[in-house]
Amino acid sequence: MSNIETDERGILITCPKCGRRNRMKYEGLGKVFRCAQCKSELRPLGEPVDVHSDLVFDALISRAALPVLVDFWAPWCGPCKMVAPEIRKVATEAAGQVLVAKVNTEELPSLARRFRVTAIPTMSIFRNGIEVAHQAGAMAAPAIRKFLEQDLVAR
Repeated sequence: MSNIETDERGILITCPKCGRRNRMKYEGLGKVFRCAQCKSELRPLGEPVDVHSDLVFDALISRAALPVLVDFWAPWCGPCKMVAPEIRKVATEAAGQVLVAKVNTEELPSLARRFRVTAIPTMSIFRNGIEVAHQAGAMAAPAIRKFLEQDLVAR
């Protein structure tokens, strides 16, 4: 995950062919991105992105063209560690349809308070800056997919 970063404008990734850093703007997620240097098609994100600031989080959930599944977690939490590979599976399977983000509640307690995260792990789905679904507790990949599908069917 070290070659993926988030900022207020989008997700920074490294082109696997030429090594150039590229920004995938949140508003364009779900569309085809090409490397600015070699013009190779950049694959949709198939892994969770870490969010390290409130400002980046707000930009991500409000401007992302895709639904955003957020995993609120903490490094000391055993169930969070068990959910991490399950979240990664879902991110891989839903690449280009859903953006998966991870928020460390120890780093960003203000977000945990703001979104009523009283137990971890907690997963929330955001669309156009609004939280549309919220569920606490550890889930395996099939349960996470079902949680996501309920939102996708509802829209």
